[in-house]
Amino acid sequence: MRDDTPGGMAGLDAALWRSVAVYRALALVYAAVVIGKNSGGYAHPLGGWAVLGVLTVWTGVATLAYRDPSRRGWPLLAADLAVAFGCILATAWVETAGHIAAGRPTLPVSWVAASVLAWAVAGGRRLGVTAALVLGAANLLVHAVAGTAGGMGNTTLNGIVLLFLAGLVVGQVVRLAREAEARLARAVELEAATRERERLARRIHDSVLQVLAMVQRRGGEAGGEAAELGRLAGEQEAALRALIGAGPGTGPAPAAAAPRPGDGGERETDLAPLLTGQASASVTVSTPATPVPLPEHAAREVAAAVAAALDNVRRHCGDGARAWVLLEDGPGEVTVSVRDDGPGMPPGRLDDAAASGRLGVAQSIRGRVRDLGGTVSIVSAPGEGTEIEMTVPRRSVASRV
Repeated sequence: MRDDTPGGMAGLDAALWRSVAVYRALALVYAAVVIGKNSGGYAHPLGGWAVLGVLTVWTGVATLAYRDPSRRGWPLLAADLAVAFGCILATAWVETAGHIAAGRPTLPVSWVAASVLAWAVAGGRRLGVTAALVLGAANLLVHAVAGTAGGMGNTTLNGIVLLFLAGLVVGQVVRLAREAEARLARAVELEAATRERERLARRIHDSVLQVLAMVQRRGGEAGGEAAELGRLAGEQEAALRALIGAGPGTGPAPAAAAPRPGDGGERETDLAPLLTGQASASVTVSTPATPVPLPEHAAREVAAAVAAALDNVRRHCGDGARAWVLLEDGPGEVTVSVRDDGPGMPPGRLDDAAASGRLGVAQSIRGRVRDLGGTVSIVSAPGEGTEIEMTVPRRSVASRV
């Protein structure tokens, strides 16, 4: 088992493992008291002290080993469980059959629960319950070996139930604690990003945006080629304002949505900021208030297809044309539509363009979306503008990229 714990959770994990170490040490003291009190009635008193020696040595070894995150893997966990299993089973040889039948506790008493806690901390409630079941089987084997299975009392059953509850409850609490720690780390990260964005926005507003606004104004006043320069400056000003005014949730999808290492998935990216970055004085972009995550490759391909559609508007509809981009997030698909108020296209225009080798729409738009498993619908008529609707299914995207 590798330790893939994020750096922000190192403090939480260290605290959890320290708690297990403290419990193990306190339970060792209790086991020593019980063995010292009952050793006179053992069938093999020296065996009881030998088991106590094993518990003492392993307590020291486990405490030091679990302190190192790189050692918290399957070998150490398996060894921890094996020591607990063996110490429980030794009770059948050290104790008398009469004492076992009467319900005397096993030699390590509650010390064995430290192994269950370690498994729960390492892997959550599933591993915690698994370790509890293994040690519960060891308790049953003590009665089977001693020949007292028919006289197994409530003490043994209660011990097994307590081990099971410890593994289940502690594993669940650990999982919830780690999720809370991840959310807190994400909140701190977003707060830091928001403050940095605000700082940059102030500096940009005081310098770049004011210069672009001045160029737009002076260019419009001068006319001629300067007017075109002013128009371009105005578009860049609008795009830059949209970029710095985007909310803190318009970055990559949260870390919790990213795939785990080794699962073969791809990191997800919010499609919305990739589209809002193409806004300008002549292009209006509308997106949902919440992130629209897609696999990173798919998000960038959709954004590239939208950019190609807007480039067609600029080249074929003239400087005064406006375009509107609308992003819709459905339960199973993502839809992006690009609409303009240009002169529109006569029927068969796209087919003629493809036949003559002009493949801008066929490859840059339809080809990209088709490779993602999506569809493209183009509606246009002379004098009524053009609307391109691109639909990309989420599952198809995930399986193709």
